[in-house]
Amino acid sequence: MKRLGVNIDHIATLRNARGELHPDPFYAAKIVKSHGADSVTIHLREDRRHIKDLDAKNICAIKNLLVNLEISIKNEIVKKALKIKPNYICIVPENRKEITTEGGLNLKKNKNKIKFIIRLFKKKKIRTSLFINPSLKDVLTSKELGTDCIEIHTGRFANLVKSKKNTKKEFLRIKKSSKLASEIGIEVHAGHGLDYKSTKILSKIKEIKEFNIGHFIIGESIFFGIKKVIKRFKKIIN
Repeated sequence: MKRLGVNIDHIATLRNARGELHPDPFYAAKIVKSHGADSVTIHLREDRRHIKDLDAKNICAIKNLLVNLEISIKNEIVKKALKIKPNYICIVPENRKEITTEGGLNLKKNKNKIKFIIRLFKKKKIRTSLFINPSLKDVLTSKELGTDCIEIHTGRFANLVKSKKNTKKEFLRIKKSSKLASEIGIEVHAGHGLDYKSTKILSKIKEIKEFNIGHFIIGESIFFGIKKVIKRFKKIIN
C-alpha cells in the first residue's frame, strides 16, 4: 500500500495571517491522522513563515503520529530538529525569497554537509530523506550520501499536467529515477505541486511508496472538507 503524508504548513499560514491561535496546526495534525493520513509533514523554515518552533515541538510529541519534519541544512535548524526528534527528517533546499520550494537539493555543492547531517540523524535512529530533482545522477549521489529515502520533486511534472502540456519526458525522468533508487536500496517518495490528476498518473509508478501533498489538500478542503479530500487521495494512490 502506498502511503499518504499530509503537509499542514498552510494551516499555520492561515493562523499567522491574523497573528492569533486559530486554526491550530497541532489540532490539524490530529485531525488529518484521524481521517486516514499515514503521516504529517511540517516544514520548519528559517523565516518561520508558517510552522513555529513550538508547533514543531508539540506536533512531534503527539503519540502514535508519524511526523516528517522538513528542514534546510542551516546549523540552527539542524540543532532544533535534533532536539525535537521527529520520526522522519527530509532535507530540502531553502531560499528566503522563494514563495515555495523551487527544486531539488544541489547535492554536489552541499555534499559534505548533507552527509554529515544524515549521519547525525541516523545516530538518533531518525529516517532520513533527501528532496531531489528526478535525476539519475542525483539518485546515485543520494546513495553515496547514505540517505534512507529520496523525495522526488514533482513540481515540473505537476505544472505540465495543469497546463495540459506533454508530460511524457518528465514522467519518464521520474520513473527512471524511481526505478534506479529502488534497485539500489533507496525508498522513493514524491511530492510538490500535486493534485488529483498528477497524483493519479504518478501512482502508476510502482516504486513510489509515499506521496507528500499539502497545498492542494488544504485548499481543496475549504470546499469539500478534509476528510473527503484525504479519502479521495488514498483511493487514488492505491
